[in-house]
Amino acid sequence: MSLLPRAFGTLAALLLLPSTLAAQESENPLVPEVQTEVEDVQADTVSPPPEEVTAPDGTHRLTRTDVDTWLDGYMPYALRQADIAGAVVTVVKDGEILTSRGFGYSDLENKAPVDGYETMFRPGSISKLFTWVSVMQLVEQGEIDLDADINTYLDFEIPEAYGEPITMRNLMTHTPGFQEKLRNLILTDEDLYLSLEEFLKSTPPPARIFAPGKTPAYSNYGTAVAGYVVQRISGQPYEAYVEEHIFEPLGMERATFRQPLPEEFEPYVSNGYNSASDGKAQPYELIPMGPAGSLAADGESMGRFMIGLLERNPALMAPETWDQMYNTLYQLTPPLNAMALGFWELDKGNLRIRGHGGDTSFFHSDLNVFLDKNVGIYVSVNSTGTHGAAGTLRFAVTTDFAQRYFPEATVPVGERLDTAKEHGAIVAGTYESSRTVATNFAAIMRLLGQETISMNEDGDLVMPLFGQQAVWREVEPFVWRHEGGYERMSAVMTEDGNLDYVTFEPVSPIIHLTPAPWYRNNGLVMPLLTISLLVLLATLIMWPVRAIVRWRFKRTFPLSGREALVYRLTRIGIILVFVFLIAWFLAFQTLFSNLSGLSGGFIAQLRLTQFTQIFLYAAFAVSVWNVWTVWTSGQSWFGKAWSIVVSLAILIVLFVAATNGLLSLETHF
Repeated sequence: MSLLPRAFGTLAALLLLPSTLAAQESENPLVPEVQTEVEDVQADTVSPPPEEVTAPDGTHRLTRTDVDTWLDGYMPYALRQADIAGAVVTVVKDGEILTSRGFGYSDLENKAPVDGYETMFRPGSISKLFTWVSVMQLVEQGEIDLDADINTYLDFEIPEAYGEPITMRNLMTHTPGFQEKLRNLILTDEDLYLSLEEFLKSTPPPARIFAPGKTPAYSNYGTAVAGYVVQRISGQPYEAYVEEHIFEPLGMERATFRQPLPEEFEPYVSNGYNSASDGKAQPYELIPMGPAGSLAADGESMGRFMIGLLERNPALMAPETWDQMYNTLYQLTPPLNAMALGFWELDKGNLRIRGHGGDTSFFHSDLNVFLDKNVGIYVSVNSTGTHGAAGTLRFAVTTDFAQRYFPEATVPVGERLDTAKEHGAIVAGTYESSRTVATNFAAIMRLLGQETISMNEDGDLVMPLFGQQAVWREVEPFVWRHEGGYERMSAVMTEDGNLDYVTFEPVSPIIHLTPAPWYRNNGLVMPLLTISLLVLLATLIMWPVRAIVRWRFKRTFPLSGREALVYRLTRIGIILVFVFLIAWFLAFQTLFSNLSGLSGGFIAQLRLTQFTQIFLYAAFAVSVWNVWTVWTSGQSWFGKAWSIVVSLAILIVLFVAATNGLLSLETHF
């Protein structure tokens, strides 16, 4: 899962959710060159495919030769289509690294190819798995109680809410109820970087918008708190604890949570890119909430980590603790996959899978371990690619791998139920993600990031999956299957028969979609806002136009005294409305153009922008005065009606701003 929520990631051209490849082909001349050169480098390491490559059930035999041959045919084309500079894919089997392959470039300018074993990528939120293993080590030692108030272990306080404390179990299942925290999430300026302790103590915890244990809302902040608990209990900096208790026992030599990147790792780390065609290397990303996403590791280290997970390495934890971690499922939406203790359940039929996805601004990764097969796969790319294609690609690689080698991963969709249209009509609508912001200006993401579920003529639901429209067929009551894959979607009803929420795989463990209330439903709000702005713009444009017409035909201004004053003040008020909107547009442009803008100068810009809400109040007050003046004068019926229309238009802008955080004075976000 990404560090950033989907709406923020979309607007910022970044990290929501971990399927087919993007159809648009890159026109970048560098990418085919990358693939050709790297294929030449790797040609001597790949042996010819054996004569017999398929198993009796029609799947392929999982051998190094077959995986390498498959990847050679898959990855170069995929990277070219997605406009991605480089990738690493690591596969483990039966306690060994079966293969670790690099594709494309880690440094476009210097034409440095990705080395599948040595090049370090940024796995993003896969870092969280190291935090959860650390937590379970301390649980095993009796140092942490999963169900104790988390404040027991902290030297700062998370305020009480909903009458219930937050527990470590809540943090591990992403159910503490926090809203999203964005400030200082990802930085590129070392001068702005904060240590984990400094970060957690520098600003208040994010507001709690759900009761703990009730609603999953993926939380980087919650993971950072868990990492800090590890730090406090162990007496070691979090980074040092992971090195001693995970990296060293597993032999992970090129892996680090330390920030800035230690000098000894600099020759190995891949650059990050927006796309291969852009070709501009991006700065090393600094993540103050390090336990949630700051890992840098090479393919070999990630392979050794997967082997440790599959073998339930006793140097890390006892077998019972591993079983507890994998098999304690927090099931809110059966039969969909649930949340284990820190791991996502990613099962396909009888194929038991645990894993995690991860994204930074530029790196996008996926890790799956097949518990009963002693097999794991890790994929990471170093570019976001065309239209965010990296998110689709990373999921496609792991999914296609499972379907190639394990028959359990391919499950027939099933027949459509007779209740499809009835239940589809209940579910069709507009939804908000539980991973959201509610109390500050970033709440506008809740409006902009809404998801629409529609129903086609067959009664199937239509909803995007990884950025592409997908068709979902009802195969059990209120359970739908993705017709192009294994993923399932489910709708949960309240006791009184109303729709509570919808969720879908693979994000069912960490996110719910709840129906958007009418006053935030973008299907209603956006058209009303558009009409209102057109009304205000037309009124503003007609002000000088009418003056020019009067001058041309030598007519005098028909109003005088108070009527003339209010007429002019109303139009000045409309200008102030647009000043308010432009100020917020510029603030979001700063925010989304450079994540380092979340600190320093951006706060001053934010405060100035928040001040402009006074303009909105003043404009509405003047518009109401204008309505009273016009209706108590001898003006035309059109003028009277238009005065009401203008006042309503400003009121709608004010209402949308109020219900979407733009009138909040909070600077902690």
